[in-house]
Amino acid sequence: MMLLVTVLSSTTWHAMRPAGVCASRLSRSTTMSSTIDRESVCVYEQLVIPSPAEGPPAQEITVVDLMPHIRRVLAASGLRDGSINIISRHTTTAITINEWENRLACDLRTWLLRLAPPDDRSEIGVEGAGVSYFHNDIEARPDSEDERQRCLDNGWDVENPAELERWRDQEPINAHSHLAAMMLGSSEVVPVVDGTLVLGQWQSVMLVDVDGPRERTVGIQAVGFK
Repeated sequence: MMLLVTVLSSTTWHAMRPAGVCASRLSRSTTMSSTIDRESVCVYEQLVIPSPAEGPPAQEITVVDLMPHIRRVLAASGLRDGSINIISRHTTTAITINEWENRLACDLRTWLLRLAPPDDRSEIGVEGAGVSYFHNDIEARPDSEDERQRCLDNGWDVENPAELERWRDQEPINAHSHLAAMMLGSSEVVPVVDGTLVLGQWQSVMLVDVDGPRERTVGIQAVGFK
């Protein structure tokens, strides 16, 4: 099989560029001389999102608007051209871009619980619904060398029977929360052009907690050039 690769010269590209695309902006973004004399930026901040309520996790679903925090990090970094990277630091939270609106957040909760219904044994499960997940068989875990090592790495001496029972007691029945987080995704990248976030009029970056209430952390990184 032959692979045909066509390389366009800059002259050809400018002739073929889509209508409405500014030639001066293209040259600024693609020529090396425009970035060689610009100061690079790489700033990371770990953001703490307080728990919205007291008490142990109960598989509550909450949505937090991250835009004020993202704008603050962007302004402090001095970033003009590049991107803002946002990542959830938990396995039962997600990062998504959509409209920040209270009733839509309620719809999101309903939709997620339909797609990933809670285990009958969970805090919000319905007894007799017939929903069960392997992850929630706490009495059988850890059931692999990999999980056992992760427990040890995180300070749980599961080789000790008493410590093993304490670890099992604090493990939530939350497999559906993990699945919901996987569906939404754990990170987003937002371009920055001329110091402005490239987002649509109604778009916001949001943290979706699917196993709250509890304190959460989010990583925000600004990368590019001043």
